[in-house]
Amino acid sequence: MERYNIITEKFPREIVLLKSRPCAYGKCTFCDYIGDNSTNIAEMNQLNKEVLSNVKGLYDTFEVINSGNIFDLPKETLEMIKLKLSEHEFKKLFAEAHWIFRDHLDKMRQRLDIDIMFKTGVESFDYDFREKVLKKGAPFQSVEELKKYFDSPCIMVGIKGQTKDMIRRDIDIVLNQFNHATVNVYCENTTIIKPDGQLKEWFYDEYKWLDDVKHLEVLWNKTDFGVGD
Repeated sequence: MERYNIITEKFPREIVLLKSRPCAYGKCTFCDYIGDNSTNIAEMNQLNKEVLSNVKGLYDTFEVINSGNIFDLPKETLEMIKLKLSEHEFKKLFAEAHWIFRDHLDKMRQRLDIDIMFKTGVESFDYDFREKVLKKGAPFQSVEELKKYFDSPCIMVGIKGQTKDMIRRDIDIVLNQFNHATVNVYCENTTIIKPDGQLKEWFYDEYKWLDDVKHLEVLWNKTDFGVGD
């Protein structure tokens, strides 16, 4: 599994995929990332140390992802991250957190002593689809409520049960109401939530131009950031 890469196009940065404890929320019906979680703290820290040793400080931005939230990383790994941020004089960190951590984001900023752009998995701005089908556990009622806490939504497209109108609305929101967002094209996995091939084809034909939008990062495949498998 690839755990380090350099992103050179939009928002140039180094990115690492670290190993963490199981996601603190862990109820999303579409997620099978638990295979990359562990409860062996020593093993996690050793692997994460090796991964972080690749970081060179090429840009002023650095991204840390894991199969869950940055809050799921061991405290020793968080200390390693803080040292890397200081060593290479990074100005900004990209990290991800679930809605349940919304009141703790500033604590993490203070802990790591850096400006953090917090991403969060919204998946869909359609409340019923997000909460009743995907079981996301992010029951915000409006874009404004989400923006009170998070900087960058991650949305998914191409899921069975999703509609073109839902996707059009989601794309309109991330295009016009955020300075950064990630669009993930849903891939087959081991869960009961399945991709819709026809919807994915429609999305590609209708929205390939999003690749040229500077503040949107579109992952046509889940490994497009160069990490994972």
